[in-house]
Amino acid sequence: MTEQLWSDVERYVNELVVRPDPVLDVALEAAIAAGLPQISVTAGEGKLLQLLARIRGANRILEIGTLAAYSTIWMARALPPGGKLITLESDPEHAAVARANIARAGLADVVELRLGLAGDTLPILAAENQRFDLTFIDADKATIPHYFEWAMRLSNPGALIIVDNVIRDGRVIEEASEDASVRGVRRFNEMVSADKRVSATTIQTVGSKGYDGFTLVLT
Repeated sequence: MTEQLWSDVERYVNELVVRPDPVLDVALEAAIAAGLPQISVTAGEGKLLQLLARIRGANRILEIGTLAAYSTIWMARALPPGGKLITLESDPEHAAVARANIARAGLADVVELRLGLAGDTLPILAAENQRFDLTFIDADKATIPHYFEWAMRLSNPGALIIVDNVIRDGRVIEEASEDASVRGVRRFNEMVSADKRVSATTIQTVGSKGYDGFTLVLT
């Protein structure tokens, strides 16, 4: 099995099942033009996030890590009338691209982008008594445990929490790793394992972006 085969199968599935979307394509093109890191979720994962939001009946969504708002657009499209998505981004350049993409998608009234470090913004959300039905964590991996603690605090009963990039090309099994991202994911896994309030699973993925995966937590 090769990454080329993974990519070819992904392309086949995207064309037939996920289906091309000009608005989302332009969002990715804008990110490339602005020199943003090419680390957005795949189209398949974006569609999965959208379906999970619809299955959950999410009315309020929290995203930690906006980048160019590619995943933001996928999830915001799942919201019912009156629904709201709050996305947190620490980089002003990323936020500028994201805001333009959100506006172009016609979602400026649905999505609220808050600029600043998530570690500073999350306590503000708590002070505002914000609560969410779905949280997507796709930010600094070393800080995942901290983000997960806040996601639990901000979740409505029965909420979903999805954490991306948790396999790390298989390096997640390295107990002695000094990589901060690996250590953050491993600590998160330990927290989920010990938390009797939640039920979770981790799915490994392969595709155009290599070998990784995500964790789905039901609170």
